[in-house]
Amino acid sequence: KTAPTSTATALFAEANGSIPKKKVIVLGGDGFCGWPTSLHLSDAGHDVVIVDNLSRRNIDTELGCDSLTPIQSPEVRVQAWKEVSGKEIKFVNLDVAKDYDLLVQLIKDEQPTSIVHFAEQRAAPYSMKTSKTKRYTIDNNVGGSNNLCCAVIDAEVDAHIVHLGTMGVYGYGTSGGEIPEGYIDVVLPGGREANILHPAHPGSVYHATKCLDAILWQFYQKNDQ
Repeated sequence: KTAPTSTATALFAEANGSIPKKKVIVLGGDGFCGWPTSLHLSDAGHDVVIVDNLSRRNIDTELGCDSLTPIQSPEVRVQAWKEVSGKEIKFVNLDVAKDYDLLVQLIKDEQPTSIVHFAEQRAAPYSMKTSKTKRYTIDNNVGGSNNLCCAVIDAEVDAHIVHLGTMGVYGYGTSGGEIPEGYIDVVLPGGREANILHPAHPGSVYHATKCLDAILWQFYQKNDQ
């Protein structure tokens, strides 16, 4: 089920003795958000498992480029973290959008308290580059998010899902005003009151996948308690 803001805040709060140790799976844990998040959670005393299919590294190879900052392999990274901190982070090479059975089994085996979901193609320009990159971004991002929801259900684990959103779902400076947090209260034609997601206006295929993610979280939270 999806996590309310208070759960996400508690998950990322520094351990001070009052926060119990959690088992956290970080999907996309090799990425520019996933890796520092994994280090932070491990440093705070939580048991962390990172999952990644190394797609960002493969895209760099595809484009003939590399990171401005040299990045070691996940195996070297987790070993270096163990040496400086004395704490272990487990790494699993798995494609969330394709390896569904493996994802279900991993969740069953690890029994996580929370799952942080960063496992998405994250570049708006790349998502608009060609028909191939557009299709890949949709297949990977939306398929991965749906697989995660299904896997939590099939694994019969009561885990919170923490997902990274983006302001880009509301357009690039075209929202027309202040954007309220979360759901908004509206009055529909005929005087009907409703509580709905703020209307989206994505500016790229990547941002469109974030809009679709939000609908998936809403659907599964409502239908699969």
